[in-house]
Amino acid sequence: FDVEGGDDDDDESGFGRIGVGICYDIRFPEYALLLTQMRKCKILIYPGAFNLTTGPAHWELLQRARAVDGQCFVLTASPARMPPPPPEDDGKAKYPHYSAWGHSTVISPWGEVVATCDEKPGMVVADLEMDKVDEMRMGIPTMSQKRHDIYRLVEGDNAKE
Repeated sequence: FDVEGGDDDDDESGFGRIGVGICYDIRFPEYALLLTQMRKCKILIYPGAFNLTTGPAHWELLQRARAVDGQCFVLTASPARMPPPPPEDDGKAKYPHYSAWGHSTVISPWGEVVATCDEKPGMVVADLEMDKVDEMRMGIPTMSQKRHDIYRLVEGDNAKE
């Protein structure tokens, strides 16, 4: 979809189409490629809550990879990390405690961190220079140089297992 809700690649907002995935979707480059190449998205957004093991190892790495793969901006939102409850409260909470990595981030099409925050409550604000998407796609034209005779992206009912 795009921010105006229509099908145009270029809209008055200047952002174009925006693709949305969820936490685990960021691990699948094929999904990002479907959104950027077949759906023409210029921004991918992934809310996610990586934990304290996968967060430091993969969270930023995967964001940067999806931005470079799709030659687009990648925006992520993660919950802030909350301290564990005191031992005397353990087991009394409605839900078990979860320690999220945090680090909401904005990544450029070049794979650079534009803005980020740490694990504490906060807000990430960044200006998205949308012309950088077109510059990247023209400068390194991977979308037009794919070898469709060797492999191709398909979606939905057209996909074969």
